[in-house]
This record gives sequence, C-alpha cells and structure tokens, in this order.
Amino acid sequence: MTGPLTTSEIREKYLQFFESKGHLRLPSHSLIAPDPTTLFTVAGMQPFKPQFMGAPARFPGYGENRRVTTAQKCLRVGDIENVGRTLRHCSLLEMLGNFSFGDYFKREALTWAWEFLTSPEWMGLDASKLYATVYEEDEEAFGIWTREIGLPEDHILRFGADENFWPADAPKEGPNGPCGPCSEIFYDRGPKYGDDTWADYAQTRESARFLEIWNCVFPQYDRQDPLPDGTPVLADLPFKNIDTGMGLERIATVVQDVYDFYSNDVFAPVIARIAELSGRPYEGPQSLSHRVVAEHIRSVSMTIADGVALSNTGRGYTVRKILRRASRHAYLLGLREPTLYKLVPLVVEKMGGAYPELMAEEERVTAAIRAEEERFLKTLEGGTQRITSLLSGLDRGATLSGEEAFVLYDTYGFPLDLTKEIAEEYGITVDEAEYAESLEKAQELARAGSKYGKSELFGGNQEALEGLSPTRFVGYEELEAQGEVVALVGAGERLSHLPAGSEATVVLSRTPFYAEGGGEVGDTGRLEWDGGSGLVRDTRKTPAGVFLHDVLVEEGELRPGVAVRGIVSGERQAIQRHHTATHLLHAALRAVLGSGVRQAGSLVAAERLRFDYTHGAALSTDEVAGIERLVSRWVSANFPVTWREMPLEEARAAGATALFGEKYGDTVRVVSVEGGVPFEGRTVTSMELCGGAHVRRTGDIGAFVIMSDENVAAGVRRIEALAGEAATAWMRERLQTAGRVAGLLNTGLDGLEARVAGLQAGLKAAQQETAQVRRQLAEAQMGGGAGAGQQVRDLGGFRVAALRLSGIEGNELRGAADKLLDQSGADLAVIASDRGLVVKATKDAVGRGAHAGQLVGKLAAAAGGKGGGRPDMAQAGIQNPEAALGALETAL
Repeated sequence: MTGPLTTSEIREKYLQFFESKGHLRLPSHSLIAPDPTTLFTVAGMQPFKPQFMGAPARFPGYGENRRVTTAQKCLRVGDIENVGRTLRHCSLLEMLGNFSFGDYFKREALTWAWEFLTSPEWMGLDASKLYATVYEEDEEAFGIWTREIGLPEDHILRFGADENFWPADAPKEGPNGPCGPCSEIFYDRGPKYGDDTWADYAQTRESARFLEIWNCVFPQYDRQDPLPDGTPVLADLPFKNIDTGMGLERIATVVQDVYDFYSNDVFAPVIARIAELSGRPYEGPQSLSHRVVAEHIRSVSMTIADGVALSNTGRGYTVRKILRRASRHAYLLGLREPTLYKLVPLVVEKMGGAYPELMAEEERVTAAIRAEEERFLKTLEGGTQRITSLLSGLDRGATLSGEEAFVLYDTYGFPLDLTKEIAEEYGITVDEAEYAESLEKAQELARAGSKYGKSELFGGNQEALEGLSPTRFVGYEELEAQGEVVALVGAGERLSHLPAGSEATVVLSRTPFYAEGGGEVGDTGRLEWDGGSGLVRDTRKTPAGVFLHDVLVEEGELRPGVAVRGIVSGERQAIQRHHTATHLLHAALRAVLGSGVRQAGSLVAAERLRFDYTHGAALSTDEVAGIERLVSRWVSANFPVTWREMPLEEARAAGATALFGEKYGDTVRVVSVEGGVPFEGRTVTSMELCGGAHVRRTGDIGAFVIMSDENVAAGVRRIEALAGEAATAWMRERLQTAGRVAGLLNTGLDGLEARVAGLQAGLKAAQQETAQVRRQLAEAQMGGGAGAGQQVRDLGGFRVAALRLSGIEGNELRGAADKLLDQSGADLAVIASDRGLVVKATKDAVGRGAHAGQLVGKLAAAAGGKGGGRPDMAQAGIQNPEAALGALETAL
C-alpha cells in the first residue's frame, strides 16, 4: 500500500494528463505579474493575456501550440487577514490549468476533466461523489454533463451570472469584451465534514462538505453596449477559448482525505516544525498562529526567490507586510528570536522540485528573511515603547482610539489582539469599530493592487492604439531620422490635429528615439516638419512595439500623415555611457563578490546610473576600489562594444547574462564587450541580453566612480555611480570641497585626516570633562546625600522621593535618579531638571503595581511635555519642572 498521492505527484499527473491530450507544458511564470495591471501573478491564465486577445500561441524556447497546460504559482493578498483564520484560505496558491486558444471547447474541457478526476490511472475519485454547477442558460454544458458524461441531473445546480459567469455578472454589469459562462466541479467529502446536502448548497453556497475543486470557464462571447432598453448584448467571439483552473491545494485535500489545506503533505511538516520550535502543539482550528506562519513562510519564500526585494513600496512592501504578519504570529507563539528563516529548508524540500528557482535562491531567501526578522523584532520593541507611552497618558477606564491601534498594527506590527491584551493591563479598552474602519481602508488599497478581472485582462483604454503596426526603431544606428506621423492620441482618443501649445502622444512610422525599457530612460529631443516643430519630452512603447512619443507642439500644427524629422537630444550620449558602464559594473560585482550576485533593478539616465543587486553586506573600501579598478581597466583597454541578434538558446549557451524572471522572445539582442580584463588570475568578460543603447567602444565611457552603496531592502543593495563628464565633475567638486575644509582647519589635503582625528580626540576629552562636571554639579545639589530640597513622602501607597535639579540632563539625570533611590530608601525616585524628567521604581514597588512609565506620562502632561517608558524606569521632556513635581499629589 503506497498511500495517497503527494501534492507533487498530483501536480505531475495533471501536467502529464494534458500533455497526453496534445497540450504544450509550460513552466510557471514568475510571481511578478507579466503585465502592469497587477503587482503579482494572480491567476493561471494571466500570463496568456496576449493569446486570449488573439496573439499567436508561440512561446519562445518551447514552441507553438494552441493547447497549453501549466502549474502556475499565484499570489493573492486582497484579503490577507483571512489567511489562517479559515482552514482553506491561502495567499500563495498553485493553479493547475489547461487552456485552449481557439482550439477545443466545452466538450473536450468537461470530458477531460471528468476523465482526469475519475480514471484509476489518474486521480481515481468516486464518480458518485462528484457534482457540478452550470450557468442557468448554458444548455450545451448541461447536456454534456448529463447525456455524454452521465452525471445525474440531481448532481447539477444551475446558477445565474453572479455565480457561473466570468467575470461575475458580465452580461448586465460588464465590462465590455470577451466573457463567458463557467462550470464548477465539486466533490462531496462526506458527512464527517458536515451534514448539509447538495440541495442545501443551492441556498447557502457555502459548505465544508462540498468542496469546489475545478472551474472551467468558456470565454465565447463579446459583451457589447446594451440596447437602449437595457437588454444585454452578447455577440459570438470570432473564436472560442478555454480557461480552466483547479486549485492544487484543494484537490490535494480531497485526494489525501485530510481535514483542511494545513493538514496536507506540504503544510503538515512545516506546522510540526513550528510546534517544535515554539513548544506549543498544533491544536487544529484554534491554532491560528501556526497556520499563519506556515502559509506565509511559503508565500514569502517563493516571492523572494522570484526576485522581489523587501522594501517600503510596491511588491516589496506587500511581501514585507506578509512576512511581518508571520513574525507577529511567531511572537504570539512565544518566539522572541528570529525563527522563520529556519523554516525555509522545509519549503524548499516540498516545493523546490517543481520550482527550481526556489532551490537556486535558498541561501538568499533565508538571509533576506532572517534580516527582516531581526529588523522587525527591533520594530516590535519600538512598538512596545509607543503603546506604553500612549496608554500611560490615559486614565483607567479610558478608550484608546482605533486609529492609534491601527497605527500600532500598520507601523509596528501589533495585531489588535496584542494591543488589547496590553491595554487591559492598564484598565483601558480599544475602539475596535474605529480600528475596523482604518483596517478596511487599508485593505481597499491592497485589493486595488491585487485586482484581476476582465477589464484588467483585456484592457480598457487601448482602443486608440489598436490596429497600429509596430514602429520601426533605427536609434541604434541613427540619432536623426525621417518618419511619418501615423497617429495622434490624447485622452484615449485619436486626434485629427495637434495645434501649437498642445501636448499629446505621437506615433511615428520610423523613429530614432529609444523607448524607456530595461532601466534606460526614454529619449527626449525634437520633431521638425515643414511649418512646425515640437519637443519630445519622453518616449515609451506598448507591448506590441508601438513607440509613443510625448510631444509638445511649439510651432505650427501636426497632423497624421505629416513627414517629420526626429532629432534625439545630446543627453543620449551620456545615457549610453552610463548604460555600458552599468554592464561593466554588473560584471565587476560578480567578479569581486561572486556569481551569486544578481541584478535586482536599474536606472540608466543622463546624469547618473543606479544599480540594485542582491548581496547581504555593505561593500568594503577594498571591494569598492576593486570594482572601480576593473571598470577602469575596460575603459583603458578601449574594447569595441558590439551587439547582435541571435536565438535565445544560443545566447544562453554562449554565457550571456539574462535577467531572472524577464520574458524574452525567440530572438534576443546580445550586447558584448569584445575583450576581457584580468582579475585574481582569471579573465572577466561582459555579455548581456539587452535592448538598450550603448557606446561604440569602452573608452567612450571615460571616468567612472561609485558615489554610494546603500541598503534598500533585506538582501538588496543599491549602487549609484557616474561615468564620463558627470564623474569628472563630481570628483572635482569633492576635491574642491575637501580643499576648502582643509583650509578652514589650517592644513592641506594631505594633513586633513590627521587634523580631523586630533579634533575628534579633543572633543571626546571635552565631552568627558563636561560629563564629570555635571555629575559633580548633581552631587553638590543633592547635598552629598541629604539632598537639598529632597522630599520623601507617602503617596498612593508608595514612598516617593522627589528632587529638583538644575543644569543636569541625559545620563547624568538618570544616574542622579539611581543615587536618589539608593540614598532615600524610597520606592519611587522622581527628579525634574530644566528640560528633563526621570522616574525610577524599585523591583518591589513594580511588583506592588508601581509603573514609572504611567507616572512620568502624567507628570510630563502637567509640565507641557510628554514621555513614557518601562514600569521600572521612564523619562520625558518637559517645559516646567516645578509643575511636574507639583502634580505628584494627584498623579499617584
């Protein structure tokens, strides 16, 4: 007895089954979305947007086929708070899909789905436990299910367009464009998962017993504007498509007959390890934190492996939020040290076979997660100080605002439960309704970045560009070129003319302007024609290769059909220097730091270059010098820079560097430096896949200097550098600045370092002397122990010593408080100075309910300041020390 199929075996069987039906197996696309409509890949069909819109079904490196099958990793974060709270909700999911681009249709899609699910050779499910839903008007699908497949009619439910149409309610609600009915397949898991019936599902549409495992979508209509009376218009598409998706986690739950997603063979070992590390056993539905950590570590590992760097914007911000949610729940499990990174090997073990990039990037993923955990735990400490400060300023019985509670969650990672728990210690409640409002606003923003519907798939504002042929780009060879105005576009519409003073998008038949791409900025320059001229402010292009020139007409009028002369600005030469320098910098980094370095982003502009790369530590002075030395050797050698087009596989075989996750065509452009430079007994070369503009020889780059190397995200650093005249000007400016500083210090450049070191030593000695004087001043004011003005009195059940000092601050003020506490024998010591306030409490007093943080908050509020701290020590900035001490009677 071999036991149930593993998740990996189910995935492989699915792909093999559809290969046997003539489908082309393609690898999963990166989790980085293949188009700009979403941050992440959120559906199995998303990478095939061009094919669903009519593009040829050609896939570089794999062949051509109108039948395709994939196991696509997807990330959906619009309702991230539900992950872990339900037993079958994931942020990362694997979508098993089979697709037809105008080839087969409903009969094949449904009969093959039935064969795969019921045949003993494949899944071998009990056919009597399978059920289906169809669109209420889809007699074709109903007939296939009943007459051809033999599914009993009482196993089929008919629903309206809100349930069985894609997009939901498309006939009435739109948007216009391709759409169609769908048929969903369900499996009856039996009475141990619920006592409801299939008839009940018709009413509730919710069930733990009847689990949806497969959705077959039939895009067959073109939804158009309704008739005047509101009647929907669904015209037949020129060709019909198939888009099916089966959640791998769902089918694994059925085949393995486990209670929920988190009990399958992928998650169970991770949850067991979490229980081992935390010492808290997994207890099923109530163990929310175990599930959150297990699910999120998989999501984060897979996303980082695909090249997403943790950051404060875009994708990186979203992934950081997921990781921090996992860290919060690890914290709730009692884990106070970085722990999540230890789970990465389990994720790699279970997922790496299907997604080899995860295995290749394991070390970098682990390092990035650990670094973020360390950073977040410090943030969590900051959050503790923040909440202590907030709560100490409130009276018992008060309410902490929901907005403040959300800030604690959003900024410091405090979940509402943790905030409530801490607030209860102070006798304070939290406005949960206001918190929910703030959270919903944030989730709406998240959903906006994670949306995926038909309007995003098929586009909505591209009509004005439809039917245009790709622009012929001649800018590699020419910086001035003739072309004809093909179209003028503004506000999503074709324009008949463009008068002086107006600005719009101009499409040319032929252009020398490079369109923004590959990190290189779009070209600027001028257009000239008989009777007119205009400024080209920027150049972009569509995925179809139509170049879009943002043009401001200065003189005359521009119309379609007019012959124009495009003149690229002189900035292009500086851009080319920086772009070729970027390639050399990349090669130098890999030589100096190791081949594990990978490009994570770039910007190539006229004034500078920016290069993001994966590395876990700051560059040392020697490493910076080594990188600059390598680039300078290329420049001095004045090697030719060449480019040519070749088949993708040939370029890879030749060793050309490609960007991870980037989509390339069958034919690629390879930019090569025709010569290598020596480094530590080997020769370093540069050859990259690149569509950008470059210098003709490395000597054209001129001077090269690295301005900065800084951390931008966990495991990702950023270099900013200059080439050519920009580098020379920058170095000259720095030398002049250094010369002026040396003059102010009465020395020359050669003696500047020694002079500064001497001044620092003198400053340190003066600071130590000042600190000693302040300590002596504090002791003098305290009367050597008697403490002039010192009062010890009973307040609120505690002996309190209070003292007013002058000219004391910082460490000396805290030291004085320690001394006062020791000398007076009091439970609490309160010292107010000119602008500072310190409260300290003995361990015994804290045990009896004293809280220095709460007390200092109240005293500071009376003195025009604010502060907070721990139960045993707290401090504040104040305006009126007398008022602070005067408030002691009412504060305790």
